[in-house]
Amino acid sequence: MTADTIDVEPRRDGAVVLDRPKPGTPRPYDFPPVSSTRLDNGLTVLVADLPGRPLVSATVILPVGSADEPAKQAGAAVMAARALTEGTERYDAIALTEAAERLGASLHAEAGWDATSLSLDVPASRLAPAMELLAEVLLRPTFPADDVERLRDERLNDLLQAQADPRRRADETFIGTVYASDAPYHRPAGGTRETVAGLDADVLRAAYGRTQDPARATLVVAGDLGGLDVAALTQSLLGDWAAPSGAPAPTSRSVGLDTASGSGRIVRVVHRPGSVQTEIRIGHRGLPRRIADFHALSVMSAILGGLFNSRLNMQLREAKGYTYGAGAGFDLRRGAGPFSARAAVNTEVTVPAILDTIAELERMRDAPVEASELAAARDFLIGVFPLRFETAGAVAGALAGLAVHDLSIDELIDYRARIEAVDIAAVAAAARDHLHVDRAAIVLVGDIDAFGPALEAAGLGTLVIDRDEGVHGSGVLAADDEAAAAIGPTDEGVHTGP
Repeated sequence: MTADTIDVEPRRDGAVVLDRPKPGTPRPYDFPPVSSTRLDNGLTVLVADLPGRPLVSATVILPVGSADEPAKQAGAAVMAARALTEGTERYDAIALTEAAERLGASLHAEAGWDATSLSLDVPASRLAPAMELLAEVLLRPTFPADDVERLRDERLNDLLQAQADPRRRADETFIGTVYASDAPYHRPAGGTRETVAGLDADVLRAAYGRTQDPARATLVVAGDLGGLDVAALTQSLLGDWAAPSGAPAPTSRSVGLDTASGSGRIVRVVHRPGSVQTEIRIGHRGLPRRIADFHALSVMSAILGGLFNSRLNMQLREAKGYTYGAGAGFDLRRGAGPFSARAAVNTEVTVPAILDTIAELERMRDAPVEASELAAARDFLIGVFPLRFETAGAVAGALAGLAVHDLSIDELIDYRARIEAVDIAAVAAAARDHLHVDRAAIVLVGDIDAFGPALEAAGLGTLVIDRDEGVHGSGVLAADDEAAAAIGPTDEGVHTGP
């Protein structure tokens, strides 16, 4: 091959193989240096000075989220985060927006399963006054009743619309199937129509109050700081922040995780008459983020269903033409989040797609991967790693993730070396230890009248059908409690970065 030509190799089937260049050695990359300071009130301050990145990102991580709230108030953490920027003791929502705009800054708050975060993006030259706004929102939100009512109505409308969305219906039904009713992960992080309807300003104030412990919080600042003493600035703004008396202890994520009373498999169907596609979810309770074999699990997940050329996508999309895309992975949280394989397929191939998915899960569990598969997955994870940190916001986000999971900066510094060290035996062990195919729940959203006979003939497990066309806000189907209790795995089984 010359610089001006591309050689091709003909094949008997008429196709050609391009003589593509081999991937080069990944360029060296070092995660930016990070300083850590602990203030007198216990607040941890992580700072990454990034010369040449004039847009600074600051994020406060409060490690209390949806998994920490009472079941009857599910959705309070998410709504409280949305309401943070609706007003403070000093500013109403409009004045707060105008103050941020004058600084060229943006404020954003959100809550997930494990944490509530308040973030700021601002030009470096205006970081100090913007941090004053951040402190105002963090310490003195007012949760105006009218705005809370508006946000609640918006959320209720969103939840109603979700019932018409097969993908969201499948996701909510899946977690309601895998986890017992007393587990936080049994319900959607944003709550159900029943729980959200009961949220008001007082509930949100109480929910946000549970986050107010500086000793458990972390402030991350990343960008071109030009020598600014971020720790001193933070001390002046947040040094008097103190936890309220009687602050609750962290919630255990282990409640309700062992849901199986037997080892059988359940097949749960949400009937949608006339649906031309079926949403498929196959999976079980997975793992928390803090596991010893995280890097082997990451490589295994990439090979199975995390890349375009993963086994699942190549089989269901490329070989069979069942779907536009199929994937699988672990949702790693502080508690044991779910593992799922997922696809949307044409109704007539629902059962073949399920069987092919199960076959790929079993193959991953029972047979070693090819050396070429291992190399491709490792090369991708190693190669894309530096690209994830091209902005200050991305660096801050990675450090915030460490704070949420109480992980060391070494997780980022050593990531590529640890991925490179994963071998075929480590991938096999991760698959063997964490894929529980025989006890995986199967959740389908589609037209049971079209694929029901084939599904019953396949004998995949105990069949539970929801033909009720009403709204199930929790995403849990109208099945009896005994069936719902006998569905999850008894042992431990990647959608997260390091």
